[in-house]
Amino acid sequence: MLDSGLDSPYNGCMRDSSRTVLLLTLAHFSHHVLTALLTPLLPFIRDDLGLSYAQVGVVLAAFNLSYGFGQIPAGRLADRIGARVVLTAGIAGIGGAGLLLGLSSGYSLLLASLVLMGILGGGYHPAASPLITSAVDPKRRGRALGLHAVGGSISYLAAPLLGVAAAAVLGWRGTFLAFSVPVVLLGILIHRACLRASLGGPAVAGPADGGRRDRLTPGTILELSAFILMVTGMGAALASASSFLTLYIVDVLGATERTAAALLALYFSAGVWAAPLGGRLADRFGRKRVAAAAAFAAVAGLLALPRVPYGFGFFALLAALGAVPYVRMPAAEAYLVGRVPENLRSTVLGLYFFAGMEGSGVLTPLLGRWIDLHGFSAGFTALGFLLACVVAVCSAALAAASRNEARGTAV
Repeated sequence: MLDSGLDSPYNGCMRDSSRTVLLLTLAHFSHHVLTALLTPLLPFIRDDLGLSYAQVGVVLAAFNLSYGFGQIPAGRLADRIGARVVLTAGIAGIGGAGLLLGLSSGYSLLLASLVLMGILGGGYHPAASPLITSAVDPKRRGRALGLHAVGGSISYLAAPLLGVAAAAVLGWRGTFLAFSVPVVLLGILIHRACLRASLGGPAVAGPADGGRRDRLTPGTILELSAFILMVTGMGAALASASSFLTLYIVDVLGATERTAAALLALYFSAGVWAAPLGGRLADRFGRKRVAAAAAFAAVAGLLALPRVPYGFGFFALLAALGAVPYVRMPAAEAYLVGRVPENLRSTVLGLYFFAGMEGSGVLTPLLGRWIDLHGFSAGFTALGFLLACVVAVCSAALAAASRNEARGTAV
């Protein structure tokens, strides 16, 4: 049984599941606190370097594409050699790249620094999620992953408020420098804590030691492909749209940079309550079902975004739209972990994170170009309809897979 948790490459180091989840929640916060700065500081970067919306999209894509490409080798490494080194690179390494970003003097160096940040940071998620799911009861995996997502949500909540305040005094470069130093230190401290707890050591059943290596059936591969396309398509669409939120609020709605940053914080604050809620709903009602419901909600939110006037309704929409990806995260990760063998979990999660981030990396500059040509309303609307098509096709494929599985079980 794939969800049994027996013979896990991580089980030998999971003596205290609550401590493990809390440690990795802190790690999640420190990992994302720098990446969360980029979007709220875009108005400062845009004004300083004189960028168009399309160039802003390239800036975002430089990080998203490299961050996505870093997931696949990192996931493979986590399955083969253990997660500790991969986790450290995902935290301290991203802090070191943040220092280079703060020292960048122009557009080209800015892009190069973001590419390095993405490559070094790509290892965190494929290593962290299997560690958490192997530490807890399979029936509570959604809740544990929901708590872990809170760490990232808090960083996305805090970074816009603190980052914009710091940028007003230090500039955007000084802000990255000021935030990067503690992230490097946190990465080192978390590495030492993992070492003391024997957390994330080498896998027990690696390919070199003759351990059993399970494989995925063709039917499972097709089902997982449809599921990953649906949830990562949703994530990519929302990430692309949220990347332009501060510019939309400033340029179209007429708010100040500080107000835009506060509203972006409102958007990301939803994860504080939505991630634990999503994990509980997934454990109770089914992980695939909750992830699919979140995808349909994302379509509705994107289509509504340019049509709701500035005011209380817009604020409520931002909070609801911000909640959707955090409901999806624990449901999707718990579903994938439960559907694949132990020795492939980090690898499959690496592919999952790769698909979502690469999708965002491709969509973001395209959305920026579309906004340059046709405006924000047309851009958000086109994105919503594109996601609707993807979700509809994938939902039909998943429903067919469920029917086939039910018939096979009956036989």
